[in-house]
Amino acid sequence: MIPLTHELLQLMHTDRQAMELKLGLNASLQQIDELYVKEIEDAMVNFWLPKTLEHPESYKWYTNWEIILKSTNTSIGGMGFAGEPNEHWEAETGYMIDQQHQNKGYATEALQLLIKWAFTHDAVMAIVVHTYEDNLPSRKILAKCNFKEVGKDAAGLMAYRQEKTPGSKKNLTK
Repeated sequence: MIPLTHELLQLMHTDRQAMELKLGLNASLQQIDELYVKEIEDAMVNFWLPKTLEHPESYKWYTNWEIILKSTNTSIGGMGFAGEPNEHWEAETGYMIDQQHQNKGYATEALQLLIKWAFTHDAVMAIVVHTYEDNLPSRKILAKCNFKEVGKDAAGLMAYRQEKTPGSKKNLTK
């Protein structure tokens, strides 16, 4: 997985293939559901680009992490956080996998890596994910990654949570 810098996000926004080439990847030619195309564009314009510019030292909490399939050296999706951990020591994440690569375990593997990275930070005690009730593949991924359903959010999305393994909370800083 590759967290994109502000410069790489700008390039992705104008020319995905150029961004992939800059990273030494083969062109991906991703097939993405129209709903997610709109969500990605919204995230790019209203979150990733402004927030990575505003927080260059902690950009990994505000960017898209490209999911790379090593066997083909291509991007097969992305995931990221909704910012740095909140006042409840939670980090929220989301993900999207190219339609050609769904149901192959790649999202599960990538989410496990992102969780592992987040839990190396003292300020993260839990990971939160929201998904549509009818998104059964996403719910299956969350179950495989040991997330527990905790209810619905204000928008009616299902909320899931995974707690960090119990440990000392001494000297926690954000």
